Amino acid sequence: MAAELFSKANEEFVSENYQRAIELYSEAIQAEDDRDDFYVNRAQAYLKLEKYTEAYNDCSKACTIKPKNVKAHLRKGIALFHLKDYKNAIDAFREGQSLDSADSSYAKWLEKCEAELPPLSSSSTEQASSAPTEPTEEPSTQPTAQTPSDSTTEPPTMPPAEPVKMPSGPKTKHDWYQTATHVIVTILIKNVAKEDFTADIQEHTVSVSIRQGSGTDYSLELDLAHPIVPAQSNYKVMSTKVEIKLKKEEGIQWTKLEGEGQPKEPTAYMAAPVATAPTTSQYPSSSTVSRDWDKLALEVAEEEKTEKKEGDAALNSLFQQIYSDGTDDVKRAMLKSFYESGGTVLSTNWTEVGKDKVDVKPPDGLEWKKY
Repeated sequence: MAAELFSKANEEFVSENYQRAIELYSEAIQAEDDRDDFYVNRAQAYLKLEKYTEAYNDCSKACTIKPKNVKAHLRKGIALFHLKDYKNAIDAFREGQSLDSADSSYAKWLEKCEAELPPLSSSSTEQASSAPTEPTEEPSTQPTAQTPSDSTTEPPTMPPAEPVKMPSGPKTKHDWYQTATHVIVTILIKNVAKEDFTADIQEHTVSVSIRQGSGTDYSLELDLAHPIVPAQSNYKVMSTKVEIKLKKEEGIQWTKLEGEGQPKEPTAYMAAPVATAPTTSQYPSSSTVSRDWDKLALEVAEEEKTEKKEGDAALNSLFQQIYSDGTDDVKRAMLKSFYESGGTVLSTNWTEVGKDKVDVKPPDGLEWKKY
């Protein structure tokens, strides 16, 4: 019963139905309240809705159940950071870092916390060290009455302060799609300065932080459904969006962007057939709700036209332009030469290419092998 509710809650979370996911996680917790992963996942849904106090409470409960739950310490620290409780956030991040020192996201969050703390002033220390000491009084010969507070009474403790709620900024959406080799995550946020953007890309996780002018930070924490290759992944900050390109470790089709313990699909990635007469621009997404991205396309069209391409992107753009502007013979020559040569030759001369099969011509120093 609880496991089934937990599975349904994870599906709702992946579909970005965070409130419904919280409801299902809560039902699962009512059925089985000693599962730390139930609390940790509900905390992540609370973080998505910027309910940081609830997220902190869930992570604290998860840490009580399983003190070595790494995700619980990380998400607890993130919740405390957004609640502006930076000192306790540092403690949470350091605890998680001691359990998983290989995860560099802890170091980055610790750096963010320390940047928010005011610098320590040395004036108070110097004043204390230079202040004259009080003269020692002579011991009194008169008996003194002892009060009970001399040995038994402890100093009064102050009640814990309620965490301060941070003002909620504008909601920011993210989406994703995939190719045979990459997963591309798009964050729809405008006018992000490169110095305000940080991304930590690990084999199984992606952590994004964007400092915004409203005084709040946007953060995105992804637990990826499958491993990626961080060294071959990158991101690009544009005026209307941020694009994170993740290199798949294996060329399989992802059915979800996020997931825990999800088995690998046995089938290799296959591209979906191209529709002959699409009526609406649809964006592949983890969400079950179809989205019309025509409006966004209009906003970024001008930027992509004027965007300066480099390297392979510039070369591919040139080939595409030649193909689109070419005659039927030019197009036939380009397709035939590229296909028959295994991608090593690209010719526009149909008179030459049409006579015979195009041979493979690998670059100098490389040997062509047929597998």
